[in-house]
Amino acid sequence: MPQSYESLRESFRWERPERFNFARDVIDRWAAQDEDKLAIHWVDDAGAELTRSFAQIAEASCRVANLLSAAGVQRGDTVVLILGRQLAWWEVFTACLRMGAVVSPGTTQLSSKDMAYRINAAEATCVVTDPACADNVDAILDQCPSLKARVLVSGERPDWVDYATELEASSADFETADTLSDENALCYFTSGTTGFPKMCIHNNLYGLGHTTTGRFWLDLKEDDLHWNLSDTGWAKAAWSSYFGPWLCGAALFVHYSPGFDPARSLELLSRYPVTTFCGAPTIYRMFVQQDLQQYEFPTLRHCVAAGEPLNPQVINVWKDATGLTIRDGYGQTETVILCGNMLGFEPRFGSMGKPMPGIDLAVIDDQGLELPANTEGDIALRIKPDAPVGLFKEYKNEPDKTAASFKGDWYITGDRATVDEDGYFWFVSRSDDVILSSGYRIGPFEVESALLEHAAVAESAVVSSPDPDRGEVVKAFVKLAPGYTPGDELIKTLQAHVKAVTAPYKYPRKIEFIDELPKTVSGKIRRVELRDGEWQNAS
Repeated sequence: MPQSYESLRESFRWERPERFNFARDVIDRWAAQDEDKLAIHWVDDAGAELTRSFAQIAEASCRVANLLSAAGVQRGDTVVLILGRQLAWWEVFTACLRMGAVVSPGTTQLSSKDMAYRINAAEATCVVTDPACADNVDAILDQCPSLKARVLVSGERPDWVDYATELEASSADFETADTLSDENALCYFTSGTTGFPKMCIHNNLYGLGHTTTGRFWLDLKEDDLHWNLSDTGWAKAAWSSYFGPWLCGAALFVHYSPGFDPARSLELLSRYPVTTFCGAPTIYRMFVQQDLQQYEFPTLRHCVAAGEPLNPQVINVWKDATGLTIRDGYGQTETVILCGNMLGFEPRFGSMGKPMPGIDLAVIDDQGLELPANTEGDIALRIKPDAPVGLFKEYKNEPDKTAASFKGDWYITGDRATVDEDGYFWFVSRSDDVILSSGYRIGPFEVESALLEHAAVAESAVVSSPDPDRGEVVKAFVKLAPGYTPGDELIKTLQAHVKAVTAPYKYPRKIEFIDELPKTVSGKIRRVELRDGEWQNAS
């Protein structure tokens, strides 16, 4: 009989070795146990299909470590890694960990300006990318004095290291760095809604922190084939496309494609023996707009979502079609998974779930005191006497922002929620997205969720808008689904719908139809841009 949630929390203890290197202590260990143990099953849209064992990943990463060393990368240097789902992403990521370099993944959607900012902020010495992004790197080369080497995956280019050629020529012998657990290992640029991105630094032990991600949320075993659809530039790829699955010995299913096609993804999900699946809420929203009855998923047993709260309606449609409940998980670029709907208890639709084993999570007030049930406050992670494994070290070069994230015994996530009498967390909003109207505090998610239940709404973003009588009112920016035309009658229909689904005071008194919502490079809606526009126009 599986352990109960309560007993797992009671018995769980974090491992805290003094030295840890994920390449040596995890990947090499699986390779030594079974040289044929599957690590990656990779397919592309052209029909190519490749597999890689842990032993092959280990060998390739040694060759890449030698390649990077020859290009001038040293232990402690930062390597900016901008690739899609090419196999090289996993090889380079592992090589950086193996040699003690700091890997800084970025999405392929980055502009030249974005790249220049990241390279200079991190003082990166090397960029690894493909021909699609190489022009952007070359365009800002004279602005990046720290950059010593450029490595090109798939192709040749003047003054670039040819990845394929040098990989084959490099030795498979490399002495793995005996890295301290607290040495810097990853640099993620957070996709904040204001200002320039912050550099979120994780140490080597961060990888081990994803034990809870893999075991308890993804529910992975050694014989699982796990598919995560996150962009390789997001921290979520570290969660579910690297550390979590490989800690558990599970293999990764990887689909390399220039874009996302929901019908194509569902077809692959039905054809290959994928057992567990992870996708952003946007992915599931697009899935449920397809004819799910034409697909069968005989091997699929577990589905999760993360990145933002998932609407209960989407969960219900997916469950009706597949028999599987999408289990929400909550964490941040700064953390491993903090809260989620584990298999050890019954999920509550729309809830963030309960704190993971090893995580002491609470909702607190401005004085750092825990609040009673059903009272809104800041989501906070207890860090004393010992912080959980996986919490970030700092925002590099920004001590004030780092300090502002901590209050007494707590790390303050910047998100707001309530906790019910049974310990389930319920997301309200980001702290700076809360709308205060006539004394009522209104979180945008609940209004957006209600709007999404109407067939006319494809996407929406809800922000505050100035009002002379109420101070602020709710305004919704709505992207319509195909076949619907904007107009006053539709506005009234949507307002009535939200009144019926939520409390009447939460309905959007203003609705503006928009072709596309502004988003960060990681796909999060930039509510701050819409909100600022509202308030600036009123001044």
